[in-house]
Order: sequence, then C-alpha cells, then structure tokens
Amino acid sequence: MRWQDYRQSDNVEDRRGLGVGSIALGGGGLVVLLLVSLLTGIDPSVLLNGLGGTQVSVDEGAPARQGAPDDEVGRFTAAVLASTEDVWNERFAAAGKRYEEPRLVLFSDAVQSACGMASAAVGPFYCPQDHKLYLDVSFFDELARRFGAPGDFAQAYVIAHEVGHHVQTLLGLMPGGSAPQAGADATSVRVELQADCLAGVWGYHANRTGRLLEPGDVDEGLRAAAAIGDDRLQRTAGQAVQPESWTHGSSQMRARWLRRGLESGDPAACDTFAAEQL
Repeated sequence: MRWQDYRQSDNVEDRRGLGVGSIALGGGGLVVLLLVSLLTGIDPSVLLNGLGGTQVSVDEGAPARQGAPDDEVGRFTAAVLASTEDVWNERFAAAGKRYEEPRLVLFSDAVQSACGMASAAVGPFYCPQDHKLYLDVSFFDELARRFGAPGDFAQAYVIAHEVGHHVQTLLGLMPGGSAPQAGADATSVRVELQADCLAGVWGYHANRTGRLLEPGDVDEGLRAAAAIGDDRLQRTAGQAVQPESWTHGSSQMRARWLRRGLESGDPAACDTFAAEQL
C-alpha cells in the first residue's frame, strides 16, 4: 500500500499508554461486557475467555492526544482513516448526502466508550452511540501472528470494515431494537458482511483516485477477511463448526463480499439484506 502518499486525518484520539484503573468484572461489569457483545456481534464467552481473569483495566478519563500520532503505526491508521474520509465524503456527496466523519480512538489494554467498557480482547469495534471507531493496534500483530494475515492492506481492511459500520449507521442500515439472533443467515451476519463489502468499496475508490494498491494487496485483504471468518475461528479454538452460532459469517462469505466491493466500487452492490445467498 502506498499509504505514505496520503494525508493524515486529524480525527484521531490517541489514548494509548494513558493511566488506567481496575474494576472487578462482576455485576455491572458483566452487563457492560454483554452490551459490548451485542453491539459488536462477538460471543460473550469469547470476551470472558479473552479477559483471562476477574479484573479488567478501564480508561479513567485522562485527556487523549488529539490529531495524527507521531509513530509509524499511528501515522498509518491516520492515513487510512483520511483515505476513508475522502472516499465516503465523495460517495455521499454524489448521492446528495453529507458524510459525518467518525473519530478513531487508539487505545491499549482497555477503553471506555459510549457503548461501555471494552477490553482489547474484544478486538476493533465501532460504537454507534458516539460514532467512534476503537482500535488497539496490537490487534495488527494478532492478525499477522495468530491469524496468518500480515500486510498493511490487511490492517487497512480492519479499519475500513469498522468505518463501514459507521456508513451503515449514517444510512440507517444498522438494526435497531432487540439484538439480532446469531446464525449463518441472521441479521448480524448480513450486517457484518455488508461492512466487509463497504470496506471493499473504499478500496476500489481509494485505488482509482490515488493508486493506493500495490501488487499483492488485494490478496492480503482477502486473506485477512477469510482469517477471521466464524468457521475458521471455531476450528482454531478447537470447536466444531456451528453455523447456527455465527455472528460475522464464514471465511468464504467474508472474502466474497469484500471482493464484491473491491470489484464493483458500488455501495448498492453491498445489499446483503436482499441477497438470497450469502
């Protein structure tokens, strides 16, 4: 990826390394964890296992550093965010709409959001209540080492997927009311696959206008999408593949919808809710 050629967004809050405290994960802590699970589509048992104990660190409200960070991974995330801003501002304007740019919060270990407290074990997530993306950049190392999906475009896909949830929110595509049920054909899966497709739409237009991609980048993105499919995650955890418990879709589904966005560049092609086959 030629991300160094892009401007860097100022819509970044860098909370990495700020002071944190601890609360016991009981009572209200469990309620907050379940809320994060419902909003992000992650199974609560996965979050509990990832926490590895009864204590979890939470942000105590120290002031975040605003604007593009100085370190390389911070500059990378700010450049990718800026690219998504350029693409979605243009796409919304073409449709006669105004794009509200989200903020990206970088954190370490744990973070407090309008959707509740979240540990880094949750992974990257989007909170529709405050229109912010939350990312512990150590997830990039996990993506490469644990999931076998290295590369800067793989990392950019992760950010663009969460921005896709923001686009869904602005367009009224995120489900409201009670939490959707899990399952291979459930609402939650369609929401996540649509965000994958919208990430591909970003990649298409970023490459068209700024020649973002280099040889091998598309394969990096598709490999990352497949690496975090529900079926592969279940196998990696030593579990049987259970489509009825899926929240994000299979590896094949995720790669297919990302590719659809990358090849079409058309948000209308991302209508997973109307698709008979995912």
